[in-house]
Amino acid sequence: MRIGPYNLANNVMLAPMAGVTDRPFRQLCARMGAGLVVSEMLSSNPRVWHTAKSKQRMDHTGETGIRSVQIAGSEPELMAQAAQMNVENGAQIIDINMGCPAKKVNKKLAGSALLQHPEQVEQIVKAVVDAVDVPVTLKIRTGWNPENRNGVHIARIAEQNGIQSLAVHGRTRACMYKGNAEYDTIKAIKQSVSIPVVANGDICSPQQAKFVLDKTGADAVMIGRGAQGNPWIFKQITHYLNTGELLPPPSLDEQRQVLREHVANVHTFYGEVTGVRIARKHVGWYLEQYDTDRQFRRVFNAIEEERTQLDALNTYFDTLQESETRQISPAA
Repeated sequence: MRIGPYNLANNVMLAPMAGVTDRPFRQLCARMGAGLVVSEMLSSNPRVWHTAKSKQRMDHTGETGIRSVQIAGSEPELMAQAAQMNVENGAQIIDINMGCPAKKVNKKLAGSALLQHPEQVEQIVKAVVDAVDVPVTLKIRTGWNPENRNGVHIARIAEQNGIQSLAVHGRTRACMYKGNAEYDTIKAIKQSVSIPVVANGDICSPQQAKFVLDKTGADAVMIGRGAQGNPWIFKQITHYLNTGELLPPPSLDEQRQVLREHVANVHTFYGEVTGVRIARKHVGWYLEQYDTDRQFRRVFNAIEEERTQLDALNTYFDTLQESETRQISPAA
C-alpha cells in the first residue's frame, strides 16, 4: 500500500489510541511487523502543547520508519497550525481524527462529533491539506448514529479535498465500542472513492483480518484493541495473508522477553513514578489470558519500583513455565 510518496512494508497498521500508542508501544509494534504506526491523538490547542503529556506525545526520538502523527480539533485554522507544528517536529504523515467517540473530545465538537457537520469536515480537511507538504490522512467512523451513517458522503469530501488515505472504524459514534463492528459501510465507502481505504474495528486475529479485507475490498486493516498486550498480531496477520498459514503463538520465553523489554522502555520513557503506573495497564493486557483471577495483577499494581516490577514479572513467568513443564512431562 502507498500513502503519498511512502510505500508501506505491508497493509497491517497500528491504530492511534490515546494513552496506548506512545513511543515505546509504537516502536515495539513496528519491530513486530506493523506496516505503519500512528501516534496518540494530539490536541490542536496550542495552549496545551507545552504540557508534559503533550511533549511526550510529540517525542519521536529514535523512531524508525514512517512517522504518522494524529491531530484532533474543530477549528480549521488551529488544525492547520497543529499540522505545521508537527511536520516541523518530524511528522511525515498527518492524520486527522474524526473517529474518537469520547465525550470529552466530542463536547468540543472534535473527533467523531464532526461527522454531524460535513461542511466543517470539508473546511478542516482543506485547511490541513493546504497547510503542509506531507500526505494527510483521515480516520472516521461510519457515521454519527445508526440512522445517520454518512460515511460515504464524508469519504467523498475527503477525497475531493486532498486526503490521501482514509481509515474507517466500523461503528458509529453512538455505538461507541459496543456490539459488533459492521463492514458493509466500509465496503460502500471503498466502492465510492479511489483513495486507499483502511478497515478498522474488531480485528483481533489473522482470520478476521482476511475476512474483513475480503468483505470490504479495503486496501489495508488497522488494528487497535487487538494489539493491546499482543504486539505479535502484526506478523501473525501478515504471515497469514501472505501464506495462508497460521503462525504458532509466541513461546513463554518470547512473551517474557517482549513484555520485560516493553516495561523497561516505558520506565525509561516516562521516568520511574509515571512509568511504573503506565506499565500496569500494559502488563494487565499481556497477562489477561493467564491471570484470569487477577490475583497477580492486584499484587503487581501495588508495586512502586521499576526493578521490583521487572523482578515480579520474572517470577511470574518462572511459575508459568514450571506449570507448563508439569503439564507436558507426563505426555512426554
